[in-house]
Amino acid sequence: MPDRIAEHYERHAQRFDRARRRAFPERDWLDRFLLPLPRHAHVLDLGCGAGEPVARYVIDAGHQLTGVDVSERMIALARTRFPRHRWLRTDMRAATMDRGFDGVLAWDSLFHLPPIDQAAMITRIAGWLEPGGVFLFNSGPARSECIGSQFGDALYHASLAPEEYRALFDETGLLEIAYAPEDEASGGRSVWLARKER
Repeated sequence: MPDRIAEHYERHAQRFDRARRRAFPERDWLDRFLLPLPRHAHVLDLGCGAGEPVARYVIDAGHQLTGVDVSERMIALARTRFPRHRWLRTDMRAATMDRGFDGVLAWDSLFHLPPIDQAAMITRIAGWLEPGGVFLFNSGPARSECIGSQFGDALYHASLAPEEYRALFDETGLLEIAYAPEDEASGGRSVWLARKER
């Protein structure tokens, strides 16, 4: 099921984009994410979709953005909207980076990976972050794998347990800044903000 994620978002790219342009539940968390960034920071957005509303918000704050998404249709929309930024059509698990980043976002994206792949991605993300860089993502409140639904199609979600995320932070030099389990303001998402310490 996780490997059908690309097919799902490719098929529903236009519907997803329309829905995302009408909702911005992560704005307050993005403000917290952006606050410590230097001017003209380099930000990596994993699962960037078509660039609305998250990439636009980061770009409008004066930062340079690299977006990664598995859907060609989504990336094509993002490239059209923001041609001066970098857009990569690839599975985040296969992405390679030629630079470090002051911030990494994985909003509504990391949780589409199986738990073992999430753990591996957090290790990779920590390696891409510059010292002092920040990482914002969301998860479930407990270790789980489940099948939800979006636009009438089945959609896979998974999560590690909070203690597993924290153990990964310790291993990779990340410091937990904030954690909000089932945050009502974010639509019930469990949200993490961490900083690269070394």
